Amino acid sequence: MKRKFRSWYFGRAILATAATVLGSTAQAQEPGAQAASSAFNPALSLIMDATFASFDQKPATYAIPGVALADDTGPGEEGFSLGESELVVSSNVDDKFYGLLTAALKPENAVEVEEAFIETTGLGYGATIKAGRFFSGIGYLNDQHAHVRDFVDTALPYRAMLGNQYRDDGVQLRVVAPTDLFIEVGAEMFRGDGYPAGGAANDGKGTKSVFVHAGDDVGASHSWRAGISRLNTRAIDRETGTTPDLFTGDSNVTIVDLLWKWAPNRNPSEHYLKLQAEYLRRDEDGAFNTIACDTRQRGWYTQAVYQFMPRWRVGLRHDAVAADDVPVALAATALDNQQHKPERSSLMVDFSNSEFSRLRLQYNNDNSRPVSDTQWYVQYLMSLGAHGAHKY
Repeated sequence: MKRKFRSWYFGRAILATAATVLGSTAQAQEPGAQAASSAFNPALSLIMDATFASFDQKPATYAIPGVALADDTGPGEEGFSLGESELVVSSNVDDKFYGLLTAALKPENAVEVEEAFIETTGLGYGATIKAGRFFSGIGYLNDQHAHVRDFVDTALPYRAMLGNQYRDDGVQLRVVAPTDLFIEVGAEMFRGDGYPAGGAANDGKGTKSVFVHAGDDVGASHSWRAGISRLNTRAIDRETGTTPDLFTGDSNVTIVDLLWKWAPNRNPSEHYLKLQAEYLRRDEDGAFNTIACDTRQRGWYTQAVYQFMPRWRVGLRHDAVAADDVPVALAATALDNQQHKPERSSLMVDFSNSEFSRLRLQYNNDNSRPVSDTQWYVQYLMSLGAHGAHKY
């Protein structure tokens, strides 16, 4: 049981590979998958992402009442848009280390280092150390690149509480326990520049996190994974909005995630089903524009993705966030929830001509702001070059 589940979890089984199809860049490889990279010739891949979007409301006015949003959060650009393409270079360095660089190619002709890290491959005892810039292992969605997701946009609670996802410079330790039940424990320390942190507090050690994931097979056709994570950050003059607003204090996020997969006899070529849900809670205690504040935001999403025939999938998602009332002194600021309950429902259908190409149509009924917004997306995702299997 242990060996069977672990091979599936780390992306070697065809269910894990097919369930993410295009989302299988080298960034998501676990140590077992990294051996596929040449020890001397780096594996190169390019992910091309573009969308056409139509909205009822202007994206420039997007806001979630009760939440001070990070930059680059929202429904995206209207009309035709070249999304964030990614150039990935990865390779085994030697028999002990693996390295990866992901350069994000922005539509405004800018280049950003999205990930750049080294990772051990031979520590033994189920332990792995990663160091550099990377996405935190908290939750389920957080360490997935945008093209890996089953929907064009990320879930509302990730948008609201993590600025889409938490990424920073730091170090990570993961340990897989030698048990029949898959158990993974991880701890991280980061610089503290990424939202919801800011200012690189504590001499550049402003963020810490821990997470635990567990999973197993159930019979011949089912498997599950569950986890709990905690992200503790310190913000110093964290800027949000165009004014901007400033926050200094502690911002801590707790995440509970659950995943269930089904494929007949682990063969997803005809049909498979993926059920996924996460709950996030963020507690912030400090000063917002020099006014003392102690606020809480909560959010959740649940989604189902079903491959109803070869190459064709349909997905349904519902997500919501909520913020507590704030003192009168913070009324009319971004932290004022305006007695509104943000939520959104999404429906998507996509077609994958191969494991390297995907076309997607998505509809959102978005009520995350007080005025309802009907959103339509058409997206293509194309993968050029070598890439490894994505995680379970």
